[in-house]
Amino acid sequence: MCDLRPVYQRIADDLRQRIDEGTLTVGDRIPSRSELKRAYDASDQTVDRAVRVLKAAGYAEGQFGRGVFVSDRAPLGALLRSTGAVDSPFATVIRGYDPARERDVDTCPSLDRTGAQSPTVPKSASDTALTWEATSTEMAAPDRIAARLGLAPDTGVICTQYEYLANRRPVQLATSWEPLSVTEGTDVAHPERGPYARRGVRGRLAAIGIRVVRAQDLVGSRPATSREAETLGCAVGQCVTVVERTHFDSDDRAVETADIVVRADRWRLEYSIPFVS
Repeated sequence: MCDLRPVYQRIADDLRQRIDEGTLTVGDRIPSRSELKRAYDASDQTVDRAVRVLKAAGYAEGQFGRGVFVSDRAPLGALLRSTGAVDSPFATVIRGYDPARERDVDTCPSLDRTGAQSPTVPKSASDTALTWEATSTEMAAPDRIAARLGLAPDTGVICTQYEYLANRRPVQLATSWEPLSVTEGTDVAHPERGPYARRGVRGRLAAIGIRVVRAQDLVGSRPATSREAETLGCAVGQCVTVVERTHFDSDDRAVETADIVVRADRWRLEYSIPFVS
């Protein structure tokens, strides 16, 4: 039967099958461009496109001056979200994470949030050092964010961008938007400033008399942008998991919404769902 797949797709599929079957294992070099050209009677452009497909799927990564190698795609751990979530902007518990599994973890110093070097690198999941950086700006809500918050277009919001790290390695990116009409002029107007800094949405808003009673998560996936790839350590176009999370108060008013991004090949999302009788 004639194979109707484009040559680049056939090359990528064959390499992916060899990786899945264990013929090529983590750390093995992918056959070189010249080797693939000879094997498939293909052009440079065709082979390069096949390798890009492999990288975008998380199966391979390039090492400058050395070649392309099989990636470790085993999940690093799970990010648990539950009704008893930790009172921090991360609002998640890291489960099953073993820092020693990450390449060169013992040779990389741990940094605290100020950039100072910590004396040791944690060796177990229970010792995971979670840190983050955040920047906040006031802006007009983009149309899609205004819709999620139930606001008129161009309504003012405070936008906060977070980069979360576990033992100095990237775990998650998040962008949060809160209506200025909710927090302006209060001690919680800027999430990372004031007496309630580093608290989660529920804890911060409770300080100004707003009771957050539920959250809604819409989970999807898409290709990583250039910024996301650079920060999370993956290839541009590689699959990332995206969560649109919105918090609601006791009047069912949206008081915060966020876009959360994690590498789909490295982190699983776990939800604890208690049943109400």
